[in-house]
Amino acid sequence: MSEREFARTERIGAEMQRVLSVLVRDQVKDPRLANITVHEVRVTRDLAHAKVYFTCFPEAENPKEQERLLNGRLAGFLRHALAQEVRLRTVPILHFIHDESIGYGERLSSLIDAAVGTANSDDSPRAEREH
Repeated sequence: MSEREFARTERIGAEMQRVLSVLVRDQVKDPRLANITVHEVRVTRDLAHAKVYFTCFPEAENPKEQERLLNGRLAGFLRHALAQEVRLRTVPILHFIHDESIGYGERLSSLIDAAVGTANSDDSPRAEREH
């Protein structure tokens, strides 16, 4: 793959992400999908398919149910709406995937904070004894 093709698919993915973010926010009326955020769109080189990565806040919501809803009839609706906004000869088939990396990062961050907090509380009695 040449760098030019790579840059083109990235540009198309970024534009699709921008448009899909607005479409999901403004046109999807399902309350189960009210808190999702489109993070990234990866388009195949032939522009036939696009993986749409999303997260939901709060994280306690059911991401598998949201993924199922987005990949059902809503995928066709969003693809049609996307075709109205983006100038492409063919609009890729959308595949929605819940992005777990943010939740994973938050869990790691809280574990690190807890470990640092434990280490600091262990250090404080020693520091008092040394003085």
